[in-house]
Amino acid sequence: MSLKVVSLFSGVGGLDYGFEAAGFETRVALDLDPVACATLRLNRNWPILEGPIAEISSANILGTADLSVGEADVLIGGPPCQPFSKSGYWARGDAGRLNDPRADTLAQYLRVLRDVMPKAFLIENVPGLAYRGKTEGIETIRNGITAINKVMGTEYSFEFKVLNAAEFGVPQMRERVFIIGSRDGTKFEFPKPTHGGPGSGLEPFRTAWDAFADLPRPAELNSLQVKGKWAALLPSIPEGQNYLWHTERGGGQPLFGWRRRYWNFLLKLAKDKPAWTIQAQPGPATGPFHWESRRLSGHELCRLQTFPDFLEFACTRADVQRLVGNAVPSALAEKLALEIRRQFFGEKIPRNGPSLIPPAHVRTPPAAITAPVPAKYLHLVGTDSEHPGTGLGRSASNRAVAAA
Repeated sequence: MSLKVVSLFSGVGGLDYGFEAAGFETRVALDLDPVACATLRLNRNWPILEGPIAEISSANILGTADLSVGEADVLIGGPPCQPFSKSGYWARGDAGRLNDPRADTLAQYLRVLRDVMPKAFLIENVPGLAYRGKTEGIETIRNGITAINKVMGTEYSFEFKVLNAAEFGVPQMRERVFIIGSRDGTKFEFPKPTHGGPGSGLEPFRTAWDAFADLPRPAELNSLQVKGKWAALLPSIPEGQNYLWHTERGGGQPLFGWRRRYWNFLLKLAKDKPAWTIQAQPGPATGPFHWESRRLSGHELCRLQTFPDFLEFACTRADVQRLVGNAVPSALAEKLALEIRRQFFGEKIPRNGPSLIPPAHVRTPPAAITAPVPAKYLHLVGTDSEHPGTGLGRSASNRAVAAA
């Protein structure tokens, strides 16, 4: 029996595809982004509501889903995460958080939860939502659910945890916080990791090679070439390394100061490791890049997010990157959906686990050979210093001067 899903902030459907693989049916999907909505329509026949959630009534959502109040089995969604993102702290010293107008998406999710009254709910967000000492987002949701229970006479439970997708068979290190609850008060027990590194006693991490091994070389290779100031330097960086290779502590030329750049600056995938987190809107030198020193194709991005093979896209590559980079890995969503079926609906789940996890490959090819540093970069040797420590870098100094 298919269980009925109402999907908010659906994006390209990362959560939905995972729930679909676990036997759920998306009865309505809602998103503001026209490109995301067009992509959903291209791949699935789900009813789509396109527009700002604040302008779409709960009655419209239920009507489009052909559901009455209380009939939906699960409400899922990942409200836009920018107010709680770690990159926001880096850029501004702190994030706008609940003062940011975009944080109102949390209130809109709670409004739909109150009006739709599903049997269960799932909220996904960036780990910053639950940072210690910065938990306004979590507390807003908890207080909102407490208020719903008081007004509506429900008993929604509330459990949250930060999960790393790689620990559940996704070939990508990607942390997200999940909040899950049941209308009848049943507490959700988050699954334990199934995959890990050497010595963990778990199944080995799935790797970038596991994700890509059976893919043909992209037909659009020319359009995947890296451009910009640092493009010619990328071939000199080994697999699994970033710009730190070219510092005094690395094995290359000391072109940069230690920790003077973002971690994903000139970051390159390694065949024998999971990918690092896929970025939604990377700069020209922002990785992870393929070990062939190029950008990842749309198919490769989808494989790292464990989307079903293959989704179709009728948009630019930049849009594909944005849609995929903002999504939830579908195999992780499938795992949680299977647990929701087992714990909240009393159904047995398959012993072989999520179906969207890529198979492991016995043999991984050797690492690609690196190229020498081009002469045009050698004038940088020894010109930069190590980062002096937290609060002492160039940005902090500039802010202090501006404030003086």
